[in-house]
Amino acid sequence: MRREPGLDLVKWLAMLSMLLDHLRYLWPDTYGLFVIGRLAFPLFCLGIAANVTRTQPGELASDGNARYLGWLTAFSVLSEVPYRLLSPDSATFNVMPTLLLGLLVAWGVHHGNRSSVQLAAAALICSVLMHQHLMYGAIGVLLPAAFVLGLKGLRWWWLPAALAVLANGRNRWVVESAVTPETLLIFVTASGAAILGLVLLRCAISFNVRPVSRWGYWFYPGHLMVLYVLRGVVF
Repeated sequence: MRREPGLDLVKWLAMLSMLLDHLRYLWPDTYGLFVIGRLAFPLFCLGIAANVTRTQPGELASDGNARYLGWLTAFSVLSEVPYRLLSPDSATFNVMPTLLLGLLVAWGVHHGNRSSVQLAAAALICSVLMHQHLMYGAIGVLLPAAFVLGLKGLRWWWLPAALAVLANGRNRWVVESAVTPETLLIFVTASGAAILGLVLLRCAISFNVRPVSRWGYWFYPGHLMVLYVLRGVVF
């Protein structure tokens, strides 16, 4: 399948903003890094949606989809160890289970056949039951599916932007601060990430972008472990 530079650019921006956000584990009071980090989750969800929409509707049972599901499942489990080491007091799992459930819901929206809809329904039930333990909650699970609609029709561009705001609304910083200029900046950044990502995927990228292939899965648990070691050794 032909690589899309716009999609690789979205993945690079997602990883970079996530890394900057997680530097707060070394410098906890760096509010600006937290705001930048609000770009990451919507862009990762968009990456999932873009991969989903590259397949033919109705072709759910494919080797590619099986591998995709397998990689997300494996790294949902693998990433929990470094995440728990770095953030032992967190009330949620690492972000990968949210993305995994989001993939299943996105499949239901894209393929629309019986099997995909059943998977999506099961994922939605799980997300509601696990809402308190999922990073970005059940709303975050809906975000990849919203991007699927956004990629299929411009009239849906507002939906992922709105869900990105709602998913960030349960963040501890936002809940404790109520409505302030800082929390409004968080919401603007989250919604802006959704819009920016959709624009990047619709634009013709004229420069080379280094592909983000399967090594990208290792970036999440890998950088968490590196930050854990740095915090223990240097800080």
